[in-house]
Amino acid sequence: MDVIVVGLGAMGSAAVHQLARRGVDVLGIDRHSPPHTFGSSHGETRITRRLTLEGTEYAPLAVRSHEWWRRIEAETGASVFTACGVLNLADHAADPEAFAVRERAAAAHGIDYELLDATALRDRFPQFRVEDTRMGLLEPSGGFVRPEAAISAQLELAERYGARLHRGERVLAVDAAASAVTVRTDVATYTADQVVLCAGGWLAGLLDDPGLARLFGVYRQVLHWFEAEGSAQDFTPGRFPAFIWEGVSRADEYFYGFPSVDGATVKVATGQLDHRTPDPDMLDRTVAPEEAAGFHQAMISGRLPQVSARATRSQVCMYTVTPDEAFVIDRLPGRERVVVASPCSGHGFKHSAAIGEALAELVTDGATTLDLTPFALGRFTR
Repeated sequence: MDVIVVGLGAMGSAAVHQLARRGVDVLGIDRHSPPHTFGSSHGETRITRRLTLEGTEYAPLAVRSHEWWRRIEAETGASVFTACGVLNLADHAADPEAFAVRERAAAAHGIDYELLDATALRDRFPQFRVEDTRMGLLEPSGGFVRPEAAISAQLELAERYGARLHRGERVLAVDAAASAVTVRTDVATYTADQVVLCAGGWLAGLLDDPGLARLFGVYRQVLHWFEAEGSAQDFTPGRFPAFIWEGVSRADEYFYGFPSVDGATVKVATGQLDHRTPDPDMLDRTVAPEEAAGFHQAMISGRLPQVSARATRSQVCMYTVTPDEAFVIDRLPGRERVVVASPCSGHGFKHSAAIGEALAELVTDGATTLDLTPFALGRFTR
């Protein structure tokens, strides 16, 4: 066969879809049955925006992904992308340059946005309680992607275009030779011209280079759904945006949230990179009630007064990140038939549709339309 894609979450489902669309003989393998709750691609909603904090190099990926979300919806009938707006809230007294990267991306790519001072924020979005020095940057074309729906739709399209998908099959080893790549699973052994590794938290276990494996750290993340008090309509997508409340540092007061998709609860979370998990299969997936209570007290109380401390549920996922928290999308040194597309946790889903397209271009044409240079492995050896 031509290509094997290992892992069918955000990146893998996009890659196998795009490869199959090009007529490639492709096999996708996942240890679970995607979409599932064991990796990094679940939890009901993921923020998507074209004006990203991480850097202007991400904007083209997000722009192209938005185009693909709409095309995927048209081809499958799935509801994947809701453009409810994304509101970034930053203390401009503490960080006057908080929006600088996003404003540069907007200028470079013609993306509309609005700047709102504290008075305008209180008028437009009274759900927030903001201090006088806080400002907002609103990207009206942003919103949220439904990760489970996006994965399901892309896997549906992949099969429609001829891909074979093996669910519930665990990849044990990937061996690259000069002429082919062998993938050994707990069911069978397969050979292909190229392999694309989109294994997320399990990636390090498939790399036989300890130095490379150490680059990919896995961290436990917790998502919370709190009951909304008062009128539930105040938190619907038509009246409340996806948002990111920014602090001077991530540890300071950074958290993010979404409009209510069930009419009763508001989902909120933060990035947690304090404790690395050595084995993704041993990740603690239980959430104690005091975790939700502590999160509400530290982040929500006083800032979203209509969001109560009553957590209806909490859920665990995992982030896989590099030392600089940027993506790795590259061929493995000395094993050119193996392409890595990970880790992307924390800010990956919004870019995943475009990355899938770029991966298909890379393995079929040898080059990509979008610039993947910033995500090369070589940056760690300079």
